[in-house]
Amino acid sequence: MENLQAIGTEQINGNAYSQENFETIAVRTQSERTQFQEHSVPLFLTSSYVFEDSEDMRASFAEEKERNIYSRFSNPNTSEFVEKIVKMEGAEGGYAFATGMAAVFSTLAALLNSGDHIVAARSIFGSTHGLFTKYFPKWNISHSYFDVNQPEDIKALIKPETKVLFAESPTNPGVDILDLELLGDIARKHDLILIIDNCFATPYLQNPIKFGADLVIHSATKLIDGQGRVLGGVTVGREDLIREIYLFSRNTGPALSPFNAWILSKSLETLPVRLERHCENALKVAEFLETLDETENVKYPFLRTHPQYEIAKKQMKLGGNVVAFEIKGGIEAGRRFIDNLQLCSRSANLGDTRTIVTHPASTTHSKLSESERLDAGISDGLVRISVGLEHIDDIIKDLKNALNN
Repeated sequence: MENLQAIGTEQINGNAYSQENFETIAVRTQSERTQFQEHSVPLFLTSSYVFEDSEDMRASFAEEKERNIYSRFSNPNTSEFVEKIVKMEGAEGGYAFATGMAAVFSTLAALLNSGDHIVAARSIFGSTHGLFTKYFPKWNISHSYFDVNQPEDIKALIKPETKVLFAESPTNPGVDILDLELLGDIARKHDLILIIDNCFATPYLQNPIKFGADLVIHSATKLIDGQGRVLGGVTVGREDLIREIYLFSRNTGPALSPFNAWILSKSLETLPVRLERHCENALKVAEFLETLDETENVKYPFLRTHPQYEIAKKQMKLGGNVVAFEIKGGIEAGRRFIDNLQLCSRSANLGDTRTIVTHPASTTHSKLSESERLDAGISDGLVRISVGLEHIDDIIKDLKNALNN
């Protein structure tokens, strides 16, 4: 946002780079060097900034100047992180948040008014479901869900007061795929704001804006960080919508900390390299799970048996790092499987260098009723694996032993 070195056919440190190359954007988009001429961007751990004189201060608060005023508004570290995601997603602007859920809530709260209506995929993150069902009704904001396997039902759910079409793809935790191009066409025809949670895919694997999305949200806590260290979120997209989100967030205070922004920006430098190995390992895990008698309904976007395989191939570069499958025997079998793991981590996070296994029915989605879980595609035996960067033989050995025992 402020004081970023240009990238493109312009110069970066005296060298020309193409803005078409993702890896170069990830590594070379940086805040301007200070007088110390550092090679790696430093931390800007400051809450506020000073002004030259009263006129400089007046013009800055009047937004006649683009500059840092207060780190709740902007900071060199957060601006660098946002600018990288903006370029990677092909967006016009963005804003960074303290968490992924802060990004989801603030994005929707900034754009919705009392009486508005949301149409959303039923298979969404549990906390997003909580926003729709527990908190938004307080402000007279309603919603309707459509089945991810029946997107043709969306049109029948649209009302005069519908303002937003919201979806994840791939979905959490069932790894279903929605046709982003279809959603984009529907949103355009009905003048809706299409918001896509792109957390599972990251900007490296999928760019929803190319298919008609107006806004893209990431929980940067996941694959963008990639090492389970910090929390963060970001929303990028249309400049006019980002302006509303920025103004809302400037007043309500969900801003990303400079330290976390610095971590996340450095993490983006290795995102392509990490994702290539994550996806390679995940596909091998999915293919292994399909061979077992103890498992069924193995789902991975680039597995040919995935119901939306062709759609995934159309809109994703690779299949991501999350595999979902059902273990025969329901909740108790799922819990025994989790208990038998020796190498893989038992955690609710995902997108880590370490393989993480979760049993949603007994943990992350246990507060939903059985019917609510089944409507969201979460069976009693569903297991979600966030495949990490360990050697593939060791990952498969641990899964095999846990299932056999």
